Amino acid sequence: MKMRKISLCVIGLFAFAAIVSAQDISLPTPVKTGGKPLMNALNERKSIKTFSGKPLDQQNLSNLLWAAYGFNRESKRVVPSSENKQEIDVYVALPTGVYFYDAKANVLKLHQAEVPKASISQPSVTDVAAFTLIYVANVDKASSRESCYIDTGFLVQNVYLYCASEGFGSVARGSFKAQQLQADLKLGANQIVTLVQAVGVPK
Repeated sequence: MKMRKISLCVIGLFAFAAIVSAQDISLPTPVKTGGKPLMNALNERKSIKTFSGKPLDQQNLSNLLWAAYGFNRESKRVVPSSENKQEIDVYVALPTGVYFYDAKANVLKLHQAEVPKASISQPSVTDVAAFTLIYVANVDKASSRESCYIDTGFLVQNVYLYCASEGFGSVARGSFKAQQLQADLKLGANQIVTLVQAVGVPK
C-alpha cells in the first residue's frame, strides 16, 4: 500500500511537471538573414501607438526577440552591455501570460498567467498591441545603476529597427507604474523595470 502511494505521488509529480512545461512556448529557430537594408530600416524607424489588435506569428516573435537580445556568438549578445554584464532580462506580456525569454534555449518560460495590464502602460496601447516587452535589470549584476538604462536602450533600438524592417509597429513607453509593476511581477529587490515596449501590427 505504501509503495502504491509513493508510485502515485511520483506519477503526480511527473504529470504536474508536464503541465508546467506545456505552458512554456518553444519558439522556432530565428531567421538571421534578410530584411530591409540597414539605411532603409533607419529611414523608416518610428514610434507607432495605434495597433490593429492582430497577433504576430511565432516566427516573427522569435526573430524579434533574437534581434533584441539573442546570442550571435557563443557567449555574446547582439547588443552590447557595460563590461559585458548582460544584466537585462526580457519578459514578454502576451494575452496568455507573462513569459521570460530564455535566449539560449529559445524558449518563452511562463513567469505568471496574470498579465498586469494596468501597471504595464496605457490600456489604449497595451490592449491592442500584439505583446509588450518588459525590460528588467538586475542591479546587483550591473556595473552601475545608470548602465541598466543605457543598456536597455540598445535592446529597444534593435526592436525598433526590426519592426521597421518587417512592417510592424513599436513604441517604447515610460508611462508604466514602475513600483506597481515590480510588485505585480513579483520581482526581487535587486530587480528594476527599466522600460516597456509595445509591439504590434499597425492599424
